[in-house]
Amino acid sequence: MSVEFLLTALVIVATPGTGVLLTVNAGLTRGPRASVVAALGCTLAIVPHAVAAITGLAALLHAGTVAFQAIKCAGVAYLLYLAWSSLREKDQPPGTAAPKSPGRVILSAVLVNVLNPKVTIFFFAFLPQFVRPGDPRSLLTMIELSGVFMALTLVVFLGYGVAAAAVRDRVLARPRVRAWMRRVFAGTLLALAARLAVE
Repeated sequence: MSVEFLLTALVIVATPGTGVLLTVNAGLTRGPRASVVAALGCTLAIVPHAVAAITGLAALLHAGTVAFQAIKCAGVAYLLYLAWSSLREKDQPPGTAAPKSPGRVILSAVLVNVLNPKVTIFFFAFLPQFVRPGDPRSLLTMIELSGVFMALTLVVFLGYGVAAAAVRDRVLARPRVRAWMRRVFAGTLLALAARLAVE
């Protein structure tokens, strides 16, 4: 495994996207446990993309315009749903909201990443660059690289989520700040949905 792979993967993982946004929001609104569960869910969602890239299904998805567009539309729709849910959420002081079950948090996190076709394209375009053509260990190498990418994702997302949870009481102590945070979260999701829709 090369240093180039580690550095590139770290930059890609650390760049905020929908998964980071969901994990940070979980930490701010639900606390450290929810942020850890969200980070696990986002990491778990990488598995289907990695499997698709390794088995070559990503090429078929990318070539099949209808299938690709269907996944893309589902991803846009889910981001819009999350934005709408955030805007209509009733204001409640930290610690008074009914906790979401770990299963629901994981499901939300998995859907955010599974319905993001850019992750599949990333795996399909990124991983092969670090596998030598004709290498008899190419399959094993791709599995190892995917595992490292997942481990980096988990560590980085845990960092984001736990940091957000650590400041939640100070940040969310006032109703206006909580309302502002909900609007920013919803606006960011809307922007991500619009960007995905036009790409």
